[in-house]
Amino acid sequence: MARSYGRHVLSLTPILMGMRIAVFCSSSPTIDNKYVDLAYELGRAVAGRSWDLVTGGGHISMMGAVSRGARENGGRTVGVIPQALVDIEFADHENDELHIVETMGERKAMITEIADAFITLPGGAGTLEEFFEIWVGRYLKFHNKPVVILDPFGIYRPLHELFEHLEIENFIKPGMREIISWTTNVEDALKAAQ
Repeated sequence: MARSYGRHVLSLTPILMGMRIAVFCSSSPTIDNKYVDLAYELGRAVAGRSWDLVTGGGHISMMGAVSRGARENGGRTVGVIPQALVDIEFADHENDELHIVETMGERKAMITEIADAFITLPGGAGTLEEFFEIWVGRYLKFHNKPVVILDPFGIYRPLHELFEHLEIENFIKPGMREIISWTTNVEDALKAAQ
């Protein structure tokens, strides 16, 4: 349910249906278990607030753990995954909703559309690519949804410093860094997502 007021759209969906939190994170099976445990804890906390969890639809590593954390604690999970990843048995078929799309671009577009906020956990190139698209989209006013980084282990500290440097060198405009809520614990990340 949404109402349009000129260029701005007011959506009552989060109020009527509860929040849908998208989580971007690693699907690498070779990372330290502390990252997998963090993902599980975030999923459990999302479920504890009766919010839905939206992920890239995979069952491996952090992506699988965040969904298990939500489901094992009464939460609903929504996965969005390209057919090519389903074909290599990457899909988490335990999701309450599993949307199968053709391309990575369609995956990101659907996640952007159905989520009310975005939390980025530690991850590699794919995670960063998703984060950057959401962050820039927020800056350019394609959406007005919270953009949160949950980084209790300091994995993104060099990235944070790079953003400061890029702002000093005028490659990032003033105010762009402030769009991102940098958090170090699950509770603060969920508060920032509201």
